[in-house]
Amino acid sequence: MKLPLRNGVDIRPTQDDTRTGRRRDVLAVAAAALLFAVAAVVGTLIQRADHSLYVDWAPLYADWLPHVGPGTPLALAVAAAVVLHGHRLAARLPWRGLLGAVWAAAMAWIWSLALVDGWRRGVAERLTARHEYLRGIDRFQDIGAALRGFTGHILLTQPDHWPAHIAGHPPGAVLTFVGLDRLGLGGGGWAGAFCVTVGGSAAVAVLVTLRALGQERAARAAAPFLVLAPGAVWVGASADGYFAAVAAWGLALLALAATRTVRAPGAVALGSGLLLGLTAYLSYGLTLLALPAVAVLLLARTARPLPFVLTGVAVVAGAFTLAGFRWWEGYSLLVERYYQGVASDRPYTYWVWANLAVASVVAGPACVAGARRMLSAVPDAARRLRPGGLGGSGGPGDPGGLDRAGGPGAPDGLDRAGGPGAPDGLVVLTFAALLALVVADLSGMSKAETERIWLPFLVWLQPTTALLPARDRRRWLLVQSCLSLLVNHLLLTGW
Repeated sequence: MKLPLRNGVDIRPTQDDTRTGRRRDVLAVAAAALLFAVAAVVGTLIQRADHSLYVDWAPLYADWLPHVGPGTPLALAVAAAVVLHGHRLAARLPWRGLLGAVWAAAMAWIWSLALVDGWRRGVAERLTARHEYLRGIDRFQDIGAALRGFTGHILLTQPDHWPAHIAGHPPGAVLTFVGLDRLGLGGGGWAGAFCVTVGGSAAVAVLVTLRALGQERAARAAAPFLVLAPGAVWVGASADGYFAAVAAWGLALLALAATRTVRAPGAVALGSGLLLGLTAYLSYGLTLLALPAVAVLLLARTARPLPFVLTGVAVVAGAFTLAGFRWWEGYSLLVERYYQGVASDRPYTYWVWANLAVASVVAGPACVAGARRMLSAVPDAARRLRPGGLGGSGGPGDPGGLDRAGGPGAPDGLDRAGGPGAPDGLVVLTFAALLALVVADLSGMSKAETERIWLPFLVWLQPTTALLPARDRRRWLLVQSCLSLLVNHLLLTGW
């Protein structure tokens, strides 16, 4: 039998290597749990002392409220089905069938978790609260006039200022719900259903991106984790879940165009630019997705899509600018508005690390363990990115995403220990997403409520679960689903 070699050395993981890797995974998860516990204790003390955190169950923006609801039986059923059969189906389904199944399962999971809180509280009233988008759509009867005067209502000191979420985002966010209203789909129920339907497709976009980069087997291994991601608690029904999907599809189209796995790569690259441009007009902070976009181009080793992508971005930016909204002016005023509110009291020295504790919950323990493996693989992956790199490590030139350490006998196409054979494409892409998240954290513009704000970044960390040992994945998936169920049934989450 042919041995998996690198530079003439047998690199198959030994039993001790496997045990060491698992032990480190558990230690990483324990460290994340400890970080969250410390954030909870310290946050509670700060909140009781001076009420400067403005959250009731620090570090999460939630209330302690143990409850069950109509979505509970469905949530349990979806979790059980995916845990028991998810990896087998992901490995066997034809690719298009897998994409459809993932989208349907992701929506079932999001819907069931949202309905634990009931239809009104869990879906219909989420986007009609006083800080939300639907509170301002009646002021867009004349869309042109509203856009021209948009920045004039951002600051709290200005008359008739926008609700917090409208003021905190470019107008593309609220215009989405204005458009739904014009189509006869007004109200919180339709808005929530739209966010769940579109938000659920983010998992599909991630799979498409991975396959385009030569990581199909890694994509199949990560598919059940993308379905049962704890972040689903905040996708339904949050506009940030919709933002995450738009951003994810922008990167997916970029990957398809860059690897020329579509018939018209130029047109697909233009579509990517339009979506990425729209993303920047849905949320200011999502301009940081330029980092994973650069990673996609680096992995594909081409800049050919760039002119088309930039053209698409310019079309969106030009349309909003000509309509009267200037992005840079809106962002400048947003920073001022941000510190007119509770952000001026919320301590940066707490949230800069407490946000990471929150991220570990939204991503889930399996993702924490996978991210540990990803970070340990970054130096080797970066070294192979040099000219002549990506040799056989599952890059775009390896259609099956089969790294040499995995060997033909590895059904998941990955080193079973998630060790030296970790596929470079997955490692580089997920590291870029993590880097974007860190920059967002250090910026000081994400103090609290990152459960929803960081969804567009955290969805890209779920593929790191493909680096976990194949024999352990079902157990990790069970842990993910249990965490989601506990959070949703013990806390009333909000945004």
